[in-house]
Amino acid sequence: MTDSIASPSDLPPEIARRRTFAIISHPDAGKTTLTEKFLLFGGAIQMAGQVRAKGEARRTRSDFMQMEKDRGISVSASAMSFDFGAYRFNLVDTPGHSDFSEDTYRTLTAVDAAVMVIDGAKGIESQTQKLFEVCRMRDLPILTFCNKMDRESRETFDIIDEIQQNLAIDVCPASWPIGSGRDFLGCYDLLRDRLELMDRADRNKVAESIEINGLDDPLLEKHVPADLLETLRDEVEMARELLPSLDHQAMLDGTMTPIWFGSAINSFGVKELMEGIASYGPEPQPQSASPRAVAPDEPKVAGFVFKVQANMDPKHRDRVAFVRLASGHFKRGMKLTHVRTKKPMAISNPVLFLASDRELAEEAWAGDIIGIPNHGQLRIGDTLTEGEAIRATGIPSFAPELLQGVRSGDPMKSKHLEKALMQFAEEGAAKVFKPAFGSGFIVGVVGALQFEVLASRIELEYGLPVRFEQSQFTSARWATGEKAAVEKFEAANKQHIAHDHDGDIVYLTRLQWDIDRISRDYPDVTLSATKEMMV
Repeated sequence: MTDSIASPSDLPPEIARRRTFAIISHPDAGKTTLTEKFLLFGGAIQMAGQVRAKGEARRTRSDFMQMEKDRGISVSASAMSFDFGAYRFNLVDTPGHSDFSEDTYRTLTAVDAAVMVIDGAKGIESQTQKLFEVCRMRDLPILTFCNKMDRESRETFDIIDEIQQNLAIDVCPASWPIGSGRDFLGCYDLLRDRLELMDRADRNKVAESIEINGLDDPLLEKHVPADLLETLRDEVEMARELLPSLDHQAMLDGTMTPIWFGSAINSFGVKELMEGIASYGPEPQPQSASPRAVAPDEPKVAGFVFKVQANMDPKHRDRVAFVRLASGHFKRGMKLTHVRTKKPMAISNPVLFLASDRELAEEAWAGDIIGIPNHGQLRIGDTLTEGEAIRATGIPSFAPELLQGVRSGDPMKSKHLEKALMQFAEEGAAKVFKPAFGSGFIVGVVGALQFEVLASRIELEYGLPVRFEQSQFTSARWATGEKAAVEKFEAANKQHIAHDHDGDIVYLTRLQWDIDRISRDYPDVTLSATKEMMV
């Protein structure tokens, strides 16, 4: 069911073998488990830690915050690099929980494709749909993995139908499940005419592959019971007539998604998905920037910060900026220009990640994600280049939907609290506003669970117990316009004015009426719910 395979690339071989992608899904669809198995098949880890297992086996490698380990959810996007055959995979695991969607949105600006994981029983869920819309805004190619086929799941045609209708995208089956739930035996690989059988006994073992010659091959009867084989033949025949065959260009354009079926916890279907990413996934793509886009094969190095993570190592007050390289061949010790401050930075200890493990990166290429430890110089949206004043665009910052005041349990430590809050603001974990009137800070987040995460991190990382309190304000908007108009507006609305950690003016509102009044009385001032993360 394939029309074409990836054509030979015009990019330098080192760049062409990069595949940089994110995994997106609704919470609990099995995203972290799938990430584990990717690392297992890439030879990066020896045994996958099950998210819900006991003791040491439970330490999944991509979750490094205490809260992630306790709850078994991912709340912060982590990046991992590993080799798979001739390819170099840069995988970004994103939070599935809707309360952390902003981190996920920004992460999707740093990847060239997304793997969408759906649960075979539940199909498309709300968060999957939201994240898919973000991918669509960026025309990201999407590969789909339908997980948990070893549990009771829906009819294969129903799942495909739902994806086509809800997400308005063509679906091409790359494999077809044989049986479901307890009877699930494995899959028929439609792209390579192979039978893949699942081994339930050893979850860390790659499935057995049997080369066959089409669905009429007598070998099939040895491995598949007659009733399941008849169903398989009927369904595949229908699928080949009713569903489109794989068109590589349509997939790269984001209008078609190939779908693989499997069970991540049983290591089944994962290797086929990885082979699919290698064969059909996009190479590093041009990065949108101002005044011009950056092509991956340009000789000079350029990269942008899409995430800042503080205290990855609690013993050291470290901050690591995650940088997606957009072009060039980076070498350790290079001097790059920090475009926002126009200052040179010597990158002497860049790191490559394997979840919370890291190693010094001697070199990296366009498409790679490296970490640059720094003491607060680098922020989300910053660009590093070999001298040209290019700024990455399209990295969004969203107005928070929930606002609360914050107080330290120890009034003597208010300076420490300010430092902690500023750090989280620069990391993009929360918005921190300093009202023009009164003392204290107002913290804004996208989802309620973030307040818990912040309180837990401030206590763990800074030894500061804090409490969040109701605020009179319900939303925030960035105010922009001609200097005189903004100053007039600011002077007349002081009770509502605050500044964010960049010093930009923010209008805090109680009701929609406040926003309507400003647009009526101050037509020269624009109130915006997003701002670009650049200076």
